Amino acid sequence: MIPAAFEYKRPMSLEEALSHLAQYGSDARVLAGGQSLIPAMRYRLAQPAVLVDINKLPNLGYMKEENGMLRIGALVRDTDVEFSRDIQTRYHLISDVSMVVADPIVRYRGTVVGSLCHNDPSGDWAAAAIAARAQMVIQGQGGARVEPIDQFLVDSFATSIGEGEMAVEVRFPVPNALTSGAYEKIERKVGDYATAAAAVQIELNPDGTIKEAGIGITAVAHMALRVEEAEKILRGQKPTLELIRAAAEEARKIADPNPDARGSAEYKKDMARVLVGRGLIKALKRLNVVVA
Repeated sequence: MIPAAFEYKRPMSLEEALSHLAQYGSDARVLAGGQSLIPAMRYRLAQPAVLVDINKLPNLGYMKEENGMLRIGALVRDTDVEFSRDIQTRYHLISDVSMVVADPIVRYRGTVVGSLCHNDPSGDWAAAAIAARAQMVIQGQGGARVEPIDQFLVDSFATSIGEGEMAVEVRFPVPNALTSGAYEKIERKVGDYATAAAAVQIELNPDGTIKEAGIGITAVAHMALRVEEAEKILRGQKPTLELIRAAAEEARKIADPNPDARGSAEYKKDMARVLVGRGLIKALKRLNVVVA
């Protein structure tokens, strides 16, 4: 199939892009990597009247640390993250995700911010953003606002971006020396949607107890979910296998997947449990903590 007819705008500044978005409102869609939007248009699942291509906008391809946050601009590609030496050595959760998003061809065009805006129920970046407690920067003609990821992700394929607005940046807290994370995913083949996946991030106290925990699961509900009860179970505790099993079980409890060719609902629920457990063990191992 071919897309329905649409008008194409290619602004050269952020101000011009926002002007187009304000003018056309809900009829307009932002085009960055296009790895989710273009296939949806081909099958006419999405039929925007206007495409606003932001690829010529200056100053949106940055990835830098500032005020305790890793700031990733709207034109940073998945491969920019994947091949960053700093990401590989210091941001273990983000590095894990960047290597398994879709396939290498998609990663050369797809963007981190674009994936979060698409908010596919099986998307990888949403779970990671939840676990890391990321923030989104949303820009409109009236100015910018910063939203916690839990407020930004609203429902399947829906976010808090309003008419005339666009997301220009995602921010991940800079991890300290006692923080690490991991991403665990199962899929039928490279490039397929996840059967189930889990993102975890752990921060330890100097005495080895867990100071903070973040856990997100994806592909097992209508959208990526925070496993709050698991986070509560982990906080303040010494890591043990029994503790990890208890936390992982909370993921199984809240998972609400649909059965499909990738597996039954019960199988996917159990995979949410297994993957959270694996992620916690891997994150702790990266902090030189071996649980028993």
